[in-house]
Amino acid sequence: MKRYLMLTIVTMMVLSLVFPVFGQLESKEGGQPLEKGGNTGILSPEERLKLREKWPTMSQEERDEFRNQMRERMGPMRPPTRTMTPSEPSPRVFEDQIAKLKQKHEEAINELKAIRELAVKEKARLTTERLDKLINKHQKEYEETLQSLEQRRDRFEKMRLERPDRRLGAEERQAAWPALPFTLKSFDGKTISLSEYRGKTVVLEWLNFECPFVNYHYDKPKTMIKLANKYKNKNVVWLAINSTSHTTPEANKEFAEKQKLPYPILDDRSGRVGRAYGAKTTPHMFIINPSGRIVYEGAIDNSPLGKTPEGKELTNYVDKALEETITGKMVSTKNTEPYGCSVKYP
Repeated sequence: MKRYLMLTIVTMMVLSLVFPVFGQLESKEGGQPLEKGGNTGILSPEERLKLREKWPTMSQEERDEFRNQMRERMGPMRPPTRTMTPSEPSPRVFEDQIAKLKQKHEEAINELKAIRELAVKEKARLTTERLDKLINKHQKEYEETLQSLEQRRDRFEKMRLERPDRRLGAEERQAAWPALPFTLKSFDGKTISLSEYRGKTVVLEWLNFECPFVNYHYDKPKTMIKLANKYKNKNVVWLAINSTSHTTPEANKEFAEKQKLPYPILDDRSGRVGRAYGAKTTPHMFIINPSGRIVYEGAIDNSPLGKTPEGKELTNYVDKALEETITGKMVSTKNTEPYGCSVKYP
């Protein structure tokens, strides 16, 4: 009986630490604190109450003296810091919340399962049943909270991507411009956000394996795979994006397995990311430098279907731009006209 009592006590202690995390993770999208608590102010509640009562009858000299006292208590003035407003939340807010939620959930579930195994070993049937219910309840709350956070994140990124003044114009394409943030699921079930790769060079490849221009590069010279492998140990991340509206997860998985892709294919069947970036063809390439700015946009090379223009040498624009980027040089060719099949948007 004592063992059962101890198991119950330990379980309740774990739950008391676990479930508050869901309340702590709730925050406004405008960058409000993610946890409860924080500075309550310079004045105590009693002092604030007395000040409200006394303020109307105070002379100007008394008010000035009070302000000076507050300045002394607050110490030297700090330089003003830029705060995020509700209309401009930080892209990292959602990712940080989701990462924290997943970590807390994993810790809690592991602890509860360990207690359950002990209860089974001690043949505490009622305690085991109760633990099963608690684990299921925790799992359900975790999934609901995670879904809510992901939906809020997606709404925020959709708003940023569809903002008219962020659309790409012809003049903007001539120089580096900030890469628009996005979050997409890969066809193998992972969630990938561009913000995860801040500090790395990122290659975006618009892909449609039904297109002969794409198939040429995958079936013959293996252009994309060779480049991805060449730079994978040089702080370069390669992401393929499929914006083909009628493509299926099964077909993408089959293509990835057949080609043994060293990078994921991201699901953009809605076309929102492709349209925001102005992707026109497959392939259409973008290179984002570690500072988050697009330094190259256009064709993979100057040889559609392996046909290099007469009198010219084969030039792989992406390879050249990557080499220049990782060695700290300015990209010499920032923009070329992409070739291939048109992106099959919805």
